[in-house]
Amino acid sequence: MKKRHGKPSVKKEKDFSHKIYKILAKDPNKSYNYKQIAAVLELDDTQSRNEIIKELKLLAAREQIEETERGTYRVVTNAEYIEGKIDMTSRKTAYFVSPELEEDVFIPTNNLNKALDKDKVKVYIYNRRKGRRPEGEVVEIIERHKTEFVGVIDIQKNFAFVSTANAKMYTDIFIPKNKLGDAENGDVVLVKMDDWPAKADSPFGTVIRVLGKPGEHNTEIHAILAEYGLPSDFPVDVEVFAQKLDTEIHPEEIARRRDMRNVLTFTIDPKDAKDFDDALSFQKLENGNYEIGIHIADVSHYLEEGTILDAEAYKRATSVYLVDRVVPMLPEVLSNFACSLRPHEEKYTFSAIFELNEKAEVKNQWFGRTVIYSDQRFAYEEAQHIIETEGDTIPVDISITGEEYTVSPEIQFATLKLNELSKILRRKRMAAGAISFDKVEVKFHLDENAEPTGVYFKVAKDANHLIEEFMLLANRKVAEFIGKQRPEKTFVYRIHDEPDEDKLINLQTVISKFGYKIDFRNKGDISKSLNQLLTDVQGKKEQNLVDTLAIRSMSKAKYSTDNIGHYGLAFDYYSHFTSPIRRYPDVMAHRLLQHYIDGGTSANKEHYEEMCVHSSSMEGLAANAERDSVKYMQVKYMLDHKDQEFLGVISGVTEWGIYVEIVSNKCEGMCRIREIKDDYYTFDDKQYALVGEVSGSLLQLGDEVYVKVKNADLVKKQLDFTFLRKNE
Repeated sequence: MKKRHGKPSVKKEKDFSHKIYKILAKDPNKSYNYKQIAAVLELDDTQSRNEIIKELKLLAAREQIEETERGTYRVVTNAEYIEGKIDMTSRKTAYFVSPELEEDVFIPTNNLNKALDKDKVKVYIYNRRKGRRPEGEVVEIIERHKTEFVGVIDIQKNFAFVSTANAKMYTDIFIPKNKLGDAENGDVVLVKMDDWPAKADSPFGTVIRVLGKPGEHNTEIHAILAEYGLPSDFPVDVEVFAQKLDTEIHPEEIARRRDMRNVLTFTIDPKDAKDFDDALSFQKLENGNYEIGIHIADVSHYLEEGTILDAEAYKRATSVYLVDRVVPMLPEVLSNFACSLRPHEEKYTFSAIFELNEKAEVKNQWFGRTVIYSDQRFAYEEAQHIIETEGDTIPVDISITGEEYTVSPEIQFATLKLNELSKILRRKRMAAGAISFDKVEVKFHLDENAEPTGVYFKVAKDANHLIEEFMLLANRKVAEFIGKQRPEKTFVYRIHDEPDEDKLINLQTVISKFGYKIDFRNKGDISKSLNQLLTDVQGKKEQNLVDTLAIRSMSKAKYSTDNIGHYGLAFDYYSHFTSPIRRYPDVMAHRLLQHYIDGGTSANKEHYEEMCVHSSSMEGLAANAERDSVKYMQVKYMLDHKDQEFLGVISGVTEWGIYVEIVSNKCEGMCRIREIKDDYYTFDDKQYALVGEVSGSLLQLGDEVYVKVKNADLVKKQLDFTFLRKNE
């Protein structure tokens, strides 16, 4: 967000200028005289009429309105109208965000005129004179960001209201009696906003789906999906279409492909994975180099353009990984069976095959369709054990077979050599300025009823990095192969812009409290100092806070046909090619790559750019849903630990209290300032701290404190803590 100021002070005088402009702006083609305006404003005293005449002349002098004939005025249609989006606060006020403006503009509640969060609107900005703080008023809602909302229904005798848990949704929705559907009082429902009549306080809506009772597990998970407009099931016709696909392996199709079935091939995935997107093949060549194949499920072989299956996959654009389930992009017959590179099965793949020397330099490359046979399936823990012990025995406690077993000498050697080469690739990437974001992921142990029984942290180890580096190599080289062709060809790139300097300065302000700093001299120094920061905080109490803030200071990666490179990975060319089972842009990359290998001309750029924008948008919604599901599970977990004392780190400080993140499980909650009893605290924004007025003691970012759960709200996904004491 651009720089913002606090809420403007309330003006005591009558603001005729703004009110007059509003009347004229509502009907830009109509002219008004002072009497007509006075009538609309319901004013009939002489002083007010004189004030209106004076303001009309001032507005005309500022060229915001024009005199059409003596004494009558209409709005100048281009005056101070700007298009942009609404960014609601939780206090029923908003900011107007537009690329045309240097600063976001404050919009008071009474100037929203029925606009809701993220709506595309046209705004009139007034008080733009020097020294005055600008404010805006919504004069037109161009496009609603969303019209479907999740909330709890309160049924009265002849009508109902639905209120949402979203703090940015400042109104409830009125439901007429005939539009209640099967909803019962207190149900969680999905409603469609139909209309917002001019004189109504609330929009009118219809219940389109009953999700269940608040607090029930399935209700809350479906509510998260519905909140972001994400599906939970496949339409029947799509499932039927998928079931009828020919998923057999045919000799005539094998003949059209490079046959890799006799080359040593294996997969390394999470132990609970079912959709195996990628496999690695390995063989030592006579010249001493290594041929390494990155084999990716050939989804585009089954997913034909123009089918209902393809339309559904595009609409979803991504699989959604919630805390207790996956909502797949493709029906199970493809995602878990036909396309999944399961062990001891022949599979169609799309491959990037590289010849690497001992220095991990690419000497040759080949891209195309293949057929493979996976000899072995590993979990990351099993591959990690081989790397750490350099042995060939997988112990029973990590074996996915449930028994101890021995891997072949060929697989043992391949795993160790791939690990060695991946470390060289990683070192080169870091030296080029890549940033190493290995943020700790919070995971839950769930019982058969999806109840959380424990928390653990997923940390990336060498086996994870091994797979990551070879996927990055394939993604980069595919993008480079097409991106460097002349004349230029349309392709789907994964791009990542440089970080915003204002956000980095904010990051610097926070991390300086822990004794760290960013070097701003040039792009390379920024990358190096960010990497140093992320290394230095490892294992420290402030690690999660600093990791989170560092990620937030970065631009968001997105899909585009306009390549600007990838800042975070330090690549000039980068694409997503390696996960087509769960990401639609990878399917697009496969189709385009094959099209160009076959000698095709450049694809329609506008068409692909539109698909890129949609895919980036769906990725954002999926990430929000995933984050909400983790928050929900954290709250659920803490419900069973209400009497327990926890050590936490202050992760945020505001005028209304402190946010505390518990060290042992990363759950975050709020301690309200008025409930911290050991002193009377006030907020000091210079120090990002609460200051005790009597003792002078500070509660600031990174401080360790002890807390207890006061309230755990499953519907709002919020935790409130009771502050116990500071850890001195």
